[in-house]
Amino acid sequence: MKDWLRFSVAFWHTFRGSGADPFGAPTKNWPWEDGTNSLAMALRRMKANFEFLTKLGVEMWCFHDRDIAPDGKTLMESNANLDAVVALAKQLQEETGIHTLWGTVQLFMHPRYMHGAATSPDARVYAYAAAQVKKAMEVTHELGGENFVFWGGREGYQTLLNTDLKKELDHMAKFLQAAVNWKKTIGFNGTLLIEPKPQEPTKHQYDWDAATTMGFLQRYGLAGEFKLNIECNHATLSGHSCHHELEMSRIYGMLGNIDANTGDAQTGWDTDQFLTDIGEATLVMLTVIKNGGLAPGGFNFDAKLRRESVDVEDLFIGHISGMDTLARGLRNAAKLLQDGKLSELVAKRYETLNSKLGALIEEEEVSFEELEKKAHEWGEPPLSSGKQELAEMIFQSYL
Repeated sequence: MKDWLRFSVAFWHTFRGSGADPFGAPTKNWPWEDGTNSLAMALRRMKANFEFLTKLGVEMWCFHDRDIAPDGKTLMESNANLDAVVALAKQLQEETGIHTLWGTVQLFMHPRYMHGAATSPDARVYAYAAAQVKKAMEVTHELGGENFVFWGGREGYQTLLNTDLKKELDHMAKFLQAAVNWKKTIGFNGTLLIEPKPQEPTKHQYDWDAATTMGFLQRYGLAGEFKLNIECNHATLSGHSCHHELEMSRIYGMLGNIDANTGDAQTGWDTDQFLTDIGEATLVMLTVIKNGGLAPGGFNFDAKLRRESVDVEDLFIGHISGMDTLARGLRNAAKLLQDGKLSELVAKRYETLNSKLGALIEEEEVSFEELEKKAHEWGEPPLSSGKQELAEMIFQSYL
């Protein structure tokens, strides 16, 4: 089970989540915090992170560069702060056996990125973002990270009236190609991942969903260089189920990692809650098993406590409930696939494609003229049931 469930703790939600929202001040008063964003506080916070990971029994963690180390007055100072924290993290990794699942870069919070980073209309911002990604990739490599993630929260637009759409998409592709080049330069063997999200904070984000992102990568010749990091809450924001986004990624060999969380169906934003629905977890694990696992990716708990949950104990409870739910989902999915009832139903639905003509269709060796002859020969096709209710009943019986 450990090989299938490669769990990771997200540093940003667990250790930088304050409970603040647009209508209220922070609510978390963690005992390790001193109320500052100093380098000394960052070092202390990193020690708390590894204490939490050790007690929780999770062997991997993920981070943004600016989550673990404070911004300095200059890029050089910011890099020095990051180096100091990474040196401590590396030491703690060696002492505990814990390692980095992936690193990423925060290109959305600072005002300089209000118009985007890779898609900014300002060449100076583009250059700054490139420098920040360069450094983040270097420290992820230094920490032995298995992947590096790109999430473009500001890579999109608020209105097309002031936007050169093609220029921004072209620039984003050039930026990602430069990242591929830098990966090779530094000898980083990890997987580069893109995390789709339709909107928030932008009105329209360019990597809207899995299909859009894969189309973009294909268009710009980057498809062989990246895989996708699918977040369940982002899937629902784009109008899809998490299962849909995972399957869409899997069938094209693009599923690289899962940000394991869920949203609230009654809200229209990214609530980043722990995934505790057994049915959804079973659907997630059906895809993971069919994918042969996620390694070198994993399940990153991109989930945060509710604003009203203010006890340190709640951090443990949230992660434990998420792990238990996915573990139960794995068992359910394995039994469902092993018993084969659902697979048999699907196979029967497509059984006419196993005919000689079906084989020709699959191999693209049949013309419209030949198909027309068969249509005249066979006449009106009989209606066949999709058996959706039976499929749902079979699925529910394994929960």
